[in-house]
Amino acid sequence: MNVHSLLAFLQVQAANLPERKITNMFKPLASPAESEMQAALLTFAITGAIFVVVGGLIVYTIARFRHRPGDDLYQEPPQVYGSNQIEIAWTIIPILIVFVLIGVSARVIAGVQNASPPKTTTHVTVVGHQWWWEVQYPDYHITTANEIHIPFSPDGGQATYFVLQSIDVNHNFWVPQLAGKVDLIPNRNNYMWMNPKAPGIYYGNCAEYCGTQHANMQLRVVAESPEDFKRWTLNQQTKASEAAEGKAVYQSLACVNCHTIQGTTSIGKFGPDLTHLMSRRDIGSGVVENTEKNLRAWVNDPQEIKPGCLMPSMKLTDRELDQVVAYLETLK
Repeated sequence: MNVHSLLAFLQVQAANLPERKITNMFKPLASPAESEMQAALLTFAITGAIFVVVGGLIVYTIARFRHRPGDDLYQEPPQVYGSNQIEIAWTIIPILIVFVLIGVSARVIAGVQNASPPKTTTHVTVVGHQWWWEVQYPDYHITTANEIHIPFSPDGGQATYFVLQSIDVNHNFWVPQLAGKVDLIPNRNNYMWMNPKAPGIYYGNCAEYCGTQHANMQLRVVAESPEDFKRWTLNQQTKASEAAEGKAVYQSLACVNCHTIQGTTSIGKFGPDLTHLMSRRDIGSGVVENTEKNLRAWVNDPQEIKPGCLMPSMKLTDRELDQVVAYLETLK
């Protein structure tokens, strides 16, 4: 990509990227994140105290033993050849600190990883792709992309358990306010859980470099009431509406080999499931807001918005583009 192309890409990004909430990792709102925050604060307190003590001793030494007028520059200062008490202190104290930090870390890790699922548990499988997230709800037979809906509970009694997989390279699932980072590794299942205690939209990202569009592999976790979550699942389970002309054009394209739209001949698994495309806030895994203008630009030439993504331009005419976009807008 030359300089002009890069500048054009950045201008498109600035114009289309919606305003984002700040992801505040210092305000945890789920049990795993709270436990990890407490361990981090303890570590910071201990290492901060060490920094203050060591820094203070250095400053004291510089001030106390600095050169003064009249000192003999050639006189060797008194030599101290060791102190058993000091040697013992700076050996035992660091060992104790290390064991304390190991114990706290082990306790937090065990508490998070070995937690038993509560009775009210939602199961979600997340599959990492270059560069988007496939989201499956096996209990509801739902597949969506990049936007994860889960119920919240103020007391943390309702949790969502995730199976994390990758279909291509290593990825990393991270929603700072809800849980720590967990890798997605090909041919291996990893696991995590979260129990949001407040409703809202929590922003996350891939935290393991996975290729050209790693930084644009974004995700949202939408924590909502159990009633709203149930309504969402019922909506997702309904089949897509039809727009005859647009549907015919869409099904004549290679799109059907990569995407799934329930109730149609489009049964591809390589790209995101589009059955309820218009129920999502973003397209391109968070690159642009899901509006008619952005959807049209995305279908016309995805590389203009997200260079390096694996979706090609179909080189549609203006009329074909209008028909396909009109059809996609019915997928609610």
